[in-house]
Amino acid sequence: MTPFTVRLAGAVLTALLCAPTSAFAQVEVRMWTLLSGGDGARMAELVEKFNASQREARVVSTTLKWGEPFYTKLITSSVVGAGPDIATVHLSRMTNLAGGGVLRPIAPGELAEAGLKPVDFYPRQWQKSQHAGRTYAIPLDLHPLVLYYNKQLVGRAGLLDAGGQLKPIQGIDALTDAFRAVRQATGRPGMTMESNQSSYAVWRVWLSMLAQRNAPLIQNGRFAYGAAGVDSLARISDWFAKGYAQAGLNYQASTSQFMGGNAGFMINGVWEVPEMVRATQRGTLGFEYGIVPLPRMYGNDSVWADSHAFALPINEGRPMSPQKLHAVMRFIAFVSKHSLTWAEGGHVLAYRPVAESPAALALMPNRLYADVARSVIYAPDAWYMGAAGPLEAMASKYLPAALSSQLTPAQALRMFETEAALLLRKRAPRY
Repeated sequence: MTPFTVRLAGAVLTALLCAPTSAFAQVEVRMWTLLSGGDGARMAELVEKFNASQREARVVSTTLKWGEPFYTKLITSSVVGAGPDIATVHLSRMTNLAGGGVLRPIAPGELAEAGLKPVDFYPRQWQKSQHAGRTYAIPLDLHPLVLYYNKQLVGRAGLLDAGGQLKPIQGIDALTDAFRAVRQATGRPGMTMESNQSSYAVWRVWLSMLAQRNAPLIQNGRFAYGAAGVDSLARISDWFAKGYAQAGLNYQASTSQFMGGNAGFMINGVWEVPEMVRATQRGTLGFEYGIVPLPRMYGNDSVWADSHAFALPINEGRPMSPQKLHAVMRFIAFVSKHSLTWAEGGHVLAYRPVAESPAALALMPNRLYADVARSVIYAPDAWYMGAAGPLEAMASKYLPAALSSQLTPAQALRMFETEAALLLRKRAPRY
């Protein structure tokens, strides 16, 4: 061997010995997500930033169709050991997923090793991430219903104060009067929300009303909302029957109606904030808008919300290695600590050190509804509840019919109860 080759071999050996182990054993983390549109883009950005921030792990994300197709695939794949390493889920599905044996619990020590603590998260969201005394998810956000308003149309109805902000609306009669006033003053719908068959908005507004009236949805395995439930649905249906809102609009049509300047108010989730911001920046919106929490219609400020969260599928028969678990928890911690990017999607953050930072508190238009976090309510804990769950699907089948006057509110709820009663009696599945 020549002196040159000896020196070359020595240099190569030195480089190999000095190279970090991760260069040879980078851990790949497979993530499934139901996030699309703006949320999908923001999560992809966070994944890209995490991958670029270190060399030990690489997250590979796959987007599946939102709703029941996502949850069906997550459940079936996890129980046969073919699921992802991490998934984004809704906290409203926690009883179904954790109770059904789909998710792996996260131990306190695993959380601590990632630099996360339960007190870092808002109590309501942290509580919702628990099942049977164990942690099954790490909350990312909460996304409640809010009330958007068109300042031009609402102003013509005399509903703005001297500063150009919406005057306080309190009580179901006051809210209905506001919708009527816009209709009378402008000739355009006072309010819009999705209202076609299979839409979810009426269910979410109705649950908010029940909570504001302290009327339970279900008690002791039976529907318990009684007359309060029928009256609440009747008040929603009146908005459509009296011409204050247009019945039969799907989600896209209702949001387009508002963004086209053809409705004074819109009841929708905070997930539409990015579209409002984008249209304003491009100069295509055509009006100035505002946002307030869903008004107090009855006795308190309760409002429906759900939350995205990270969870670890159990993957039966394929336990996660310590190296992979470390990488997964490191990614969750990274997203939590860099979640200001996520807040730009309109979401209220669940991770308090970022949510309460000056940058997050100053973020517009989020700060207009930031206080809603203390008033959110989730669907009750049950295996059949939650986002795209079977009870919500049944509600979306019957409740919208009351908005188009195809059924009376009492008829719609009676048909809903009749079909859903089978679910309430069914034993919770263990997958």
